[in-house]
Amino acid sequence: MKYVLTAAAVMVTLSGAASAAQTPTRVSQFNDWGSYSYDASGGKVCYVLSTPKTMQPPSVDHGDIFFLVSQKPGKAAAYEPQVVMGYPMREGSKVVVDIDGKKFSMFVRGESAWMENAAEEPQLVAALRNGKAMKVDATSQRGTATNYTYSLAGVTAALNSIKSCK
Repeated sequence: MKYVLTAAAVMVTLSGAASAAQTPTRVSQFNDWGSYSYDASGGKVCYVLSTPKTMQPPSVDHGDIFFLVSQKPGKAAAYEPQVVMGYPMREGSKVVVDIDGKKFSMFVRGESAWMENAAEEPQLVAALRNGKAMKVDATSQRGTATNYTYSLAGVTAALNSIKSCK
């Protein structure tokens, strides 16, 4: 539950709506993915979120790590994938998301990363829906190479649960 509340706070902060937002509410849990929503000044914001099953290397403090997919405001079928780390990442580095061998590149800003090419967002979401496993590689500000594995069990049901979010 601590992770969920932290993730909710992260989402509120990253949305830029922190002052107008309410506490996010868990809509549902689908295996390893949860769906959440909160009210912002521009309307309701919905997203799905998961935490990693494994974190490497085990010798470092990773903090709270999340992979989330938010619904773009006003666009029920448009999603924005994002990685949130528990540490600052190396400026100028890339986060690589590998879903069953299909790789996607994300640009880094602070503790978060977003799709380098926004036109590939639908392909990443489709890969999530159809995939078996996801691995995320990142580099910390200190230069430590990190990687995380995620289960994709429940991601399709979670994404379906926020389709009609208004």
